[in-house]
Amino acid sequence: MLKKYSPNFSLPKRLSGTIRFIIFHYTGMKKESEAIKRLTSAKSEVSSHYFIKLNGQIINLVPDLYTAWHAGRSKWQKFNSLNKNSIGIEISNPGHDHEYHNFKKTQINSLIKLTKYLIKKYKIKKYNILGHSDVAPDRKKDPGEKFPWRYLSKKKIGFWHNISNKVLKKNRNNKIDIKNQNLFFKNLNKIGYIEQLNTNFSKKKNKIFIIEAFQRRFRQELINGKIDKECLLISKNLAKLIK
Repeated sequence: MLKKYSPNFSLPKRLSGTIRFIIFHYTGMKKESEAIKRLTSAKSEVSSHYFIKLNGQIINLVPDLYTAWHAGRSKWQKFNSLNKNSIGIEISNPGHDHEYHNFKKTQINSLIKLTKYLIKKYKIKKYNILGHSDVAPDRKKDPGEKFPWRYLSKKKIGFWHNISNKVLKKNRNNKIDIKNQNLFFKNLNKIGYIEQLNTNFSKKKNKIFIIEAFQRRFRQELINGKIDKECLLISKNLAKLIK
């Protein structure tokens, strides 16, 4: 592992017990070198604990016991501003604005090794492995719908539903009534999603953001901001896993 420290972190050191989450990001920049430069520049005021290059090489930017500035304004469960309770991992990928593509196998292999190490070290629960869009749905799309959440769950990183593809496709685009739409949001709250209530957008738009974040994570084939029976079934299944 390489070390290339970023100045963008908070003092003092935090206790290891305060680390409860791991948050995955993509860099969202055309060039990997520019992403590393930004994350290590004091002017940018952004960073992460780790950076995974296209070739799979891992760079340690901020030591674990310091708070890196990676999540920004964010919410999950009862937690606000997740920087202080999380470890951030940036994965090199140009993102939605710059020809978003699949993550490299070398990157995912390195991510698995690093994340398993962190899970064991800090005793992080599987449903506290998150994406940036999970905790900031009104602002972020990363790591996005090409991120292999299902595959990672098979490697005991994060969690996934156990509904068959046949059942999912059968219920896709099937409308549900208001009562079940409310149940869907209740399930999302139990999983951890919290509506951001961004005053720059209408209440309806804020709800669409949270639906899309859920879909980017758990229904990656169709991200349309609409609740259908498939989404409801997935939300019910996942909510049962939360203890």
